Amino acid sequence: MFKKFAASPVIIAVVLALALLFWLLSGDNYRAKKQVPAKQQLAEQQLPLVETRWSEAKPYQLTEVAQGQVLPWRSVSIKSQRAGTVTEVLTEQGERVSQGDKFLRLSDEGRSALLAQAKAILTLRQDELASARALSKSQFLSTTDLTRLQSELAKAEAEFEHARLALQQIEPEAPFDGVVDRRYVEVGDMVQIGTELLSLVQIDKLKVTAQIPQQQVKALTEGQNVTLRLLDGRELSGTLSFISFAADTDTRSFYIEVTVANPQLLRVAGGSATVTVQLPPVPAHLISPALLSLDNTGKLGVSVVDEQQQVVFYPVHILSANNEGARVSGLPARARLITQGAGFVKTGDTVRVESQAQGTRP
Repeated sequence: MFKKFAASPVIIAVVLALALLFWLLSGDNYRAKKQVPAKQQLAEQQLPLVETRWSEAKPYQLTEVAQGQVLPWRSVSIKSQRAGTVTEVLTEQGERVSQGDKFLRLSDEGRSALLAQAKAILTLRQDELASARALSKSQFLSTTDLTRLQSELAKAEAEFEHARLALQQIEPEAPFDGVVDRRYVEVGDMVQIGTELLSLVQIDKLKVTAQIPQQQVKALTEGQNVTLRLLDGRELSGTLSFISFAADTDTRSFYIEVTVANPQLLRVAGGSATVTVQLPPVPAHLISPALLSLDNTGKLGVSVVDEQQQVVFYPVHILSANNEGARVSGLPARARLITQGAGFVKTGDTVRVESQAQGTRP
């Protein structure tokens, strides 16, 4: 009985402690129910954080570069149209000539006599026909005889022209102004029809040819300025004068021609040159190549943050790349580029933004 009574204070203490703990817990729970949690603040703290910087587009001068071949404006091989022996050389290699100048002279081979004979026959036939027409008016000559005389006159005219050309062609002439680049015959050489006598080139104006890939040809227009860099470092200026309308079936590239003035007659024809076509400037952003990424379709682009704090992916085209960075087109004129954290967000995500420190790389 004594032991039972002694244990009662301990039991009472435990019961009181439990009651006090229950009261404390119920009070905190009651206050929690009365206070509305800051849902927006919690949601904002859970948004992904990205680092950004503003980028302004600037005009960038586009160029198209290709390897070209420098050619004379005109080039022709002068070949013999008559057989004979070279009796006189009238021009030397490297000499400038004008259209109509004679290069050399071949042996006559009786051509002057044939021309004189043809001329005499032509005069005879002309006189015969004139007399016949006078007789035909008096009906002393039949129509058949008149027609025969007209035919004989036409034959005489053809023979005269043939003899005249034969004599003229033993002295080949320059078809245009130019320079005698090579001469292949000397006095005393015997030539046949088709023998190459010399080559004539016009180099006061040059023609540069090149091939442009089909992806870039749409940016070209006739009249654009072109810079030519020769292998020795010299530069010439020209104008894009022709763009082919159909691509080469083997290379899928388009043939172009560039016209270049060469008043100093520089000896560059036949060589190669780097052709740089000046294209219209386009707005471009200078960025670090590390900012480039691929979307789900494999397109290359850059992630930016728009005015609604959402991630937007813009496909871009790389215009150039060097030690400064990569210049790209396809972004808005002013864009907030994601410089850190782009790999942890996707298009459409709402993000928290932290500006990049000044002085960092693009």
